[in-house]
This record gives sequence, C-alpha cells and structure tokens, in this order.
Amino acid sequence: MNFFLTNQNNAERIVRFITSLFLLPAPIIYETSNFSLAQFLIGGILIFNAFSGMCVIYLFFGVNTCRINQ
Repeated sequence: MNFFLTNQNNAERIVRFITSLFLLPAPIIYETSNFSLAQFLIGGILIFNAFSGMCVIYLFFGVNTCRINQ
C-alpha cells in the first residue's frame, strides 16, 4: 500500500488551498486563543492536503476522487 498516493482531484485541492489561506492567519488576527490555534492547525492540515494531494481520511475510508489513479 502506497501511503503517499494522490487521492484528491484538482478541484478539491484548490478549495482546500483557498480555505487554508483564510484559516492560517487566525492567531495573528484574533490573538492567540484555543479557537484560533485550532483554526491554524486545521489550515495547516488543509494546506498539506492541497500540496500533497493526499488526504489521510480518504485513505482510511478507501475514497479516491483522483481520476488518474483509478
């Protein structure tokens, strides 16, 4: 089983990247709180998903929306 197999299509990757751009600066804008740090963490996960094309949750459930690897 290849762990770093791309399992997201390009549209999902673009949406995750744009969403992460809104979540990553939360600790700077709203000061450091638990909620803003959670937003930063989620933004970091989404930007990893966007650049790598691999979603661990998709891998766990066996979902693959990338047409190249099917």
